[in-house]
Amino acid sequence: MSKKDKKPRTKSGLREAFELLAETAVFVFFILTFVVQSFGVPTPSMEPALLVGDFILVNKMAAAPAASALERALLPRRELRRGDIVAFKAPSEDLKKDYVKRVIALEGERLEIRGKQVLVDGLPLPEPYKVHLYGALPLEGDHFGPLTVPRGHVFVMGDNRDDSADGRTWGFLPAEYVKGFPWLIYFSYRAEPNSHLRTGLGERLKRFLSLLPKARWNRMFKVVR
Repeated sequence: MSKKDKKPRTKSGLREAFELLAETAVFVFFILTFVVQSFGVPTPSMEPALLVGDFILVNKMAAAPAASALERALLPRRELRRGDIVAFKAPSEDLKKDYVKRVIALEGERLEIRGKQVLVDGLPLPEPYKVHLYGALPLEGDHFGPLTVPRGHVFVMGDNRDDSADGRTWGFLPAEYVKGFPWLIYFSYRAEPNSHLRTGLGERLKRFLSLLPKARWNRMFKVVR
């Protein structure tokens, strides 16, 4: 048989499937590492903006540190702003999970909470997003400061002020701890607060089986604000 008669080798179906799977895995790893992160909301501290049982996508690229001027010019990174909702790693070794809160004050600003009213540089901060479940009832977190936010830090709080462990508890948040900006609710269901702490097999199975029957379809694909 001459060389002209030889047929070119073709990849087997199994090999093509393996290569496709490997390429997909690399792509997904890149997306989850550098672009977005999936995050489940376990507590009511950010209600009504985020509810217990919301699953959100966090934009990580916008908060990623830029190592060079070229990266700063090309990547869609932006500085933290007051009013941003941010996802961040635990600011204390005693706290093991990631958190979602709202930026209230920036570095160099004078922060004070006086009778549930937030003051920034002496001026009342308009906060249409916050709620006080217990109204005018005096609570421990109603007064704080005055303190100046140190360089490289921000001060964050939950929108649900009467049911939120936040900067009033563990102080200022290093800006470098911010992982990204919550962007989109891709799934939501009626979950019990702190159900993630119940890690038994039976509890996990119960949560899984309740996803669809308790789904909040009207919250899916809702942009986080």
